[in-house]
Amino acid sequence: MLAFSRPYSLCRSRGRSSKFGKVIVDVAMEKDATTVNPSSFTLLASTPSGLSPSQVHYTLNPHHSPQTRLGNQPFLFLKVSVDFSDAYDRIPHSDVSLENTISEIWEQRSLKNNSLFNGKKFRYGGCFLDAGDGSNREPRLCLHLGLTDYRTFVGTNLSPLWERFLVPSEDDSVLCQHTSSPLGNGAVVETKDNKILVLQRSNNVGEFPGHFVFPGGHPEPQEIGITSHQYVKELAESINIKVSQEMFDSIVREVVEEIGVPASSLSIPTFIGISRRNLNVRPTAFFFIKCSLDSKEVQQFYSSAQDGYESTQLYAVPMVEVENMTSRMPGCHRGGFSLYKLMVDNRKIT
Repeated sequence: MLAFSRPYSLCRSRGRSSKFGKVIVDVAMEKDATTVNPSSFTLLASTPSGLSPSQVHYTLNPHHSPQTRLGNQPFLFLKVSVDFSDAYDRIPHSDVSLENTISEIWEQRSLKNNSLFNGKKFRYGGCFLDAGDGSNREPRLCLHLGLTDYRTFVGTNLSPLWERFLVPSEDDSVLCQHTSSPLGNGAVVETKDNKILVLQRSNNVGEFPGHFVFPGGHPEPQEIGITSHQYVKELAESINIKVSQEMFDSIVREVVEEIGVPASSLSIPTFIGISRRNLNVRPTAFFFIKCSLDSKEVQQFYSSAQDGYESTQLYAVPMVEVENMTSRMPGCHRGGFSLYKLMVDNRKIT
């Protein structure tokens, strides 16, 4: 089963008056710059039956034939495709003064934190759903991905003026066309004894310090050698293959780095959908991963996790307790848990 929903809970500009000069609104005001509930979310795509890498096809054109051969691999059915193109890059806002705040905010942040790094990220530009015909042809989903960077993310999505970058529309790609919108990732990891792993973020992280989250981060363009869109068109197909595989490889890396468990203890990730936090219109792709270790064994590995500094505690809790923790999760992760519940409910039916 594959589901897709329009973002009905849209973030609208409040029309707050402000002067755009060399001295801008202090970044510390971010928390007070909007009335949008930080826990609210929109499900942009839901695949309750789950999609694994073996069911992924990579192509520039989502209307290509439903089967293809990748190298020496057998034919694979096309269920998820990726269109990586500059057509899905951010469109600069027509308000030059608003655009200038991007660099001004970055300069402010850099002065306060000299360790900031402006890395490249994949930009979420929407997705295309082909519902299929219900018989021979199954549903397919195409992710539209462009390129952005952390600097633009800080200056648009995380800006105290983020709502001014939005375009009133029920089409998510139009709504967010002026924002950086890097595609994050998150994983609902289930242990051998059926506990779900939840982290409590440290107070030193940039977004939602102290909140509960699932392990995750971002797929990284640099991991597959992408720094720009400057490549010959003949390589487009192979680039899409690499980008698609990075979607799955990156979430395994994040779990290993943040939880500390060996990659060999993790199942192949299953893609379950995309959630968007309504505050800052932050999109995140979510996956389900089964861990072959029990919760006590996982806790032992957590003490030596590579990125353990990003969190202060690891919880291994049953599903019903996670439900109680979601009120202290950012909206994108709360939406991730909703996608997980849809997957669980679908398995009960089937």
